[in-house]
Order: sequence, then structure tokens, then C-alpha cells
Amino acid sequence: MTQFWSWYITALTVGSLLALTWLIFATRKGQRSDTTDETVGHSFDGIEEYDNPLPKWWFMLFVATLIFGVGYLALYPGLGNWRGVLPGYSYLDTENKTPFATEAHLPEEERKGGWTGVHEWEKEMLRADAEYGPIFQKYASMPLEEVAADEQAMKIGARLFTNYCTVCHATSAKGGYGFPNLTDNDWLWGGEPETIKKTIMEGRQAAMPAHQDMLSEAEIRNVAGYVRSLSGLSDEETDPKNLDLAAGQEVFGARCAICHGNDAKGNQGMGAPNLADKVWLYGFEFAQIQQTIRYGRNGKMPAQKDLLGNDKVHLLAAYVYSLSQKPAEE
Repeated sequence: MTQFWSWYITALTVGSLLALTWLIFATRKGQRSDTTDETVGHSFDGIEEYDNPLPKWWFMLFVATLIFGVGYLALYPGLGNWRGVLPGYSYLDTENKTPFATEAHLPEEERKGGWTGVHEWEKEMLRADAEYGPIFQKYASMPLEEVAADEQAMKIGARLFTNYCTVCHATSAKGGYGFPNLTDNDWLWGGEPETIKKTIMEGRQAAMPAHQDMLSEAEIRNVAGYVRSLSGLSDEETDPKNLDLAAGQEVFGARCAICHGNDAKGNQGMGAPNLADKVWLYGFEFAQIQQTIRYGRNGKMPAQKDLLGNDKVHLLAAYVYSLSQKPAEE
């Protein structure tokens, strides 16, 4: 900030504080000292205001606010180029990823002293890594199956899951529309511990192509009915009566089997789901399956390696793996 703007902001702020201080005490001095039944002479929709002084506690709140404001401006930066009287350097040594400990370690242009909010988040992360890093490193050196059997590790994993995963998979980890259930044994990309870790680290991008330009509406209806029949869902009460499931099977073999397999049990290498196990990511109703076939689906699991790093992902993967190893709820 240039010197002109520094002085401009300082003068405006200090002048405002002085003016407010004068206003509060001047109006206080002009008030009567006792209460009265007299009014100020104004009527607002029939409501009149007594000409009584401002309560003392209210006046003291104004005074306390002014004192707080002056103290805050003295302690912290913000008043022009003023850096505040609080000690501490919040600069970060980006090369060594550590905070500068003393003024002598600061770059010449930054030896101005005082507290600043620059890189405060990074410093908090460094302090957290110093305190909790050894814990994550301990579990990162263990096989995922062993970590999943460690009670203390699973408590930490549960907190990581709550912070980073529940927005999509819910606090119960049972997911929702478009987000998979992580407590069962139905996995799009595989449920082995290392596969789960890879999914969290690198993310996944599924792609169900749209078929509206490749299939007629009749073919879409028939193949939707056929796919539902694989899970025992197709019947006269829920599906149209004029469906040709044999024709739907032919369409499936020509268009869908390349990804989902001839037996419709999917391909985890491609993230193609099993269509014969009654587990549906985007709904199993006739209209919902038609929508999937007609317009396709593009689910994405974002990569977490840059956000969490290997050690935290290792622990989180073990927790997710443990969810599907618990006995099914009755």
C-alpha cells in the first residue's frame, strides 16, 4: 500500500473513532439525569417516546465497543501500513515447507515485524502434520487389512470419512441416488483393499454412453424391460405389456454386452456395473432405466491424492474396506 493511501485510511479510521467518541459523550451530557413522563413530542402511528436518558448499561456497551476497536487496531494489522504490536511471523519458507522462526530468517523486504494472516492456514497444516503425521505414517506402513482390524485406526478413519466423504456417500456410507453404497459387496471398480485405495487416490470416471441416437424408442423400451427382468423386476404391474424381452435381449447382446458382458454381470476393469444383482446406482424403475439408456451416465469420483496424501488415503481406504466386511444388518 502506498504511503498516501496508508495515511488516508489511518486518518479516516481514527477520525471516525474520535467523532463517535465525541458523539456518545456529547449526547450523554445533554440528557436529563432522571426519568420523566414527558415525551419527545413525536408520535409514530400513535406511539410516543418518553424523553428518558439512555440506560447506563447501554451507554457502557458503546464505550466498550470503542475500547475494543482501538485495542484491535493496535494489536493487529489493518490500519494503513500498521503491522500491529503482536509478535510473530506468519511467513512460510516455501522451499523447506516450514514457518520462519525469527526475523533473521525472513526475506529482507518482509522484516517488518508484527502478526499477519499471510500463510496462517499453511502454518496450521504444518503444525497438524507435525503432531499427527507420525500417527498416519505408522498406519501407512501396515497392510490395509491390518489397519482395518485396528480399532484406534478405524476411529481416525471414521473421522476422515466424515470430513471428506459423507457429502456424497452420506454419514451411513450407504450413498444415495448416483452415489454408491460402500457398506455392501457390490463394487464398480473392485472391493480389494488396494483397489479401494487406488480409487480414492486417483479417482474414477465412469461413462455410460447415450444411446438415443443409436436405438429407437421401441428398442430402448425393450432392452430396459430385459435388463429389469435380469433382476426379477419385470412384471405386468410395473412394465408395459407390449414389451418384447427377446428383442431386448438381442439389443443387449449387440449394444450392451461389450461392457456389461453376455451374462450382464459387468466388468470391474471398466467400472461397468453388474445388471443382474438388484443393485442400482441410478434407480431400477422402468422410466429410470430408460433414462440411463437414452441419455447415458457420467459418474465421477474425484481424486484425493493431492488433498489428503498417501498416508491419510491409506487409512481412509482401510476404513472404507472395513465397512463392507461387517455383518449385514438384519
